[in-house]
Amino acid sequence: MAAPPVVDLPIVDERLAQDLSTGMASVEKLLRSSVETEDAFVTEASKHLIEAGGKRFRTLMVLLAAQFGDPSAPGVVPGAVVIELTHLGSLYHDDVMDEATVRRGSESANTRFGNTVAILTGDYLFAQASEILADLGPALIRIQAQTFSRLVQGQIHETIGVRPGEDAVSHYINVLADKTGSLIAASGRFGALLAGAPSDVEERISRACEAIGVAWQLGDDLLDVASTSSQSGKTPGTDLREGIRTLPVLYVLRSSEPSRLKELLSGPVADEDLEEALTLLRASTAMAEARAELNAWVDRARNDLSALPDIPAREAFLALCDYVVERSG
Repeated sequence: MAAPPVVDLPIVDERLAQDLSTGMASVEKLLRSSVETEDAFVTEASKHLIEAGGKRFRTLMVLLAAQFGDPSAPGVVPGAVVIELTHLGSLYHDDVMDEATVRRGSESANTRFGNTVAILTGDYLFAQASEILADLGPALIRIQAQTFSRLVQGQIHETIGVRPGEDAVSHYINVLADKTGSLIAASGRFGALLAGAPSDVEERISRACEAIGVAWQLGDDLLDVASTSSQSGKTPGTDLREGIRTLPVLYVLRSSEPSRLKELLSGPVADEDLEEALTLLRASTAMAEARAELNAWVDRARNDLSALPDIPAREAFLALCDYVVERSG
């Protein structure tokens, strides 16, 4: 069954809408068949997160980028599956490191199968991605290797934290760019390259996709503070309660002035202090600073996208930029 695109983009061009719908269905079919094996348990573990759904955001980026060349080129769908398998494999590993119990509304793989099986399943998905990738050529293999290197480095930097003399805000943005932005950038590059788009178009799409990815994550930071449960689907202040230092929190902590808010955000926020912390943070200049950073990344994306050929896919990309800003409130 095909997964819906990440957002309900206002795609008014019927041909583009049909191309994306057909492409998403083809990716979903190959994605599921690519992890099937004679071993029923391995198949079950591998399909665990696929069956849980997900937004298929990166698939959408591949398919949109392919519109700037030949979207029906034979490598486009396999390329999108490589990207999605890489993303899914990283989620299995993330959940082990984060000791997560839930993923996409379902029991996480590490909770259901144990940490060792979850890690090995993630490795299996990476292997399946590599097998598909081998048929797409050395250029794609190199891009994937460089992207995977960034993913791992981003995770390492997040794990070890800010080093002495390093700016916490810059460290945080770099981690987002490596952990999230890099694979979304690769998604755009894969789509453009496999569809035979011109090299300058490929470069612009890749840069724009990375900027959109960083902005999306920054939007999540703002939503955790500014949204209500009915708007975001999760309890506001979840990151604060867990002591996760998102961008608004980092801006508060960077201030040299002592304050009640700074005191509250110095560690995990206790349940009895959460409402006070949210109220103070929502009224702080840190939220405006974080929103300005998000807008700066969106503007980077728009600048590259605006120079692309004027086709419906460009308008869809620009609509996505608008959505990233609007969803953050």
